[in-house]
Amino acid sequence: MSQNRYRNLASGGLALCLAAIMGATSQATSAPSYDGLWSVVIVTETGTCDRAYRYPIRISNGTLINAGDEAFVITGKVSANGSVSVTVSHREKHATGSGRLSGNAGAGSWIGGDCAGTWQAERRNR
Repeated sequence: MSQNRYRNLASGGLALCLAAIMGATSQATSAPSYDGLWSVVIVTETGTCDRAYRYPIRISNGTLINAGDEAFVITGKVSANGSVSVTVSHREKHATGSGRLSGNAGAGSWIGGDCAGTWQAERRNR
């Protein structure tokens, strides 16, 4: 893959991670209702990253897990009120994101390298 593709993958993965984290609520913070499989769409609004990505994310006990085949690392949590903060990385590239989940959907923003944009998430199953 080209460096641009890796940067795009990492940025997209970060956005996805953010979305998934937003969707997850930690049992420790009380609301395990966000646990499950989520589909996250990451849209690039500025920069040279690919226009959009869709990623599967699993929330387990409020922790975000990469549920797909792409090789990126997701770290993050969801608070009891649905607030999400996340970091996604792939090799030397990384992106960060934030947002909020509510019910079966969520949205937020992300930034990584020279790219930035928004993300939207929807629950696929619990």
